[in-house]
Amino acid sequence: MNSEQPPPNSRFAEDLQMKQVAGPVTYSRHTDGPVVYLSVADQTGTAIGCVWANDKDDAAGWVVPPGLSPSAVNAGASWLRVLRGGKARGLAPTALLAELAGGSNDNKLSHAVPGSLTEAPSLAALKEQVAGG
Repeated sequence: MNSEQPPPNSRFAEDLQMKQVAGPVTYSRHTDGPVVYLSVADQTGTAIGCVWANDKDDAAGWVVPPGLSPSAVNAGASWLRVLRGGKARGLAPTALLAELAGGSNDNKLSHAVPGSLTEAPSLAALKEQVAGG
């Protein structure tokens, strides 16, 4: 080190501690238990994903099949927003899915597939099923 330069500030050598202090309330995205899920299709009837829920872990999320077009991915964005809205309203995850199964989030881009509310043994099994496995 050159003696003419001042030593670097010690703050620059510290590890940054990332800590979220604010943000929208959300359901957990992880569960090891069974999940209830609802299939979602775009306006052409093509499956674009599933909304899933598990009350025990206060968990819910969105699973999409691989290889979706950008427009199909965009059609699923409203389902992520409704998950945040359900949590903000204090709904249990499966109560929100029951509400969605009734068509409460249907829009011009996508809709809940009628009669598709069902259960999978785990989130991993649902992801495998959606991926075509």
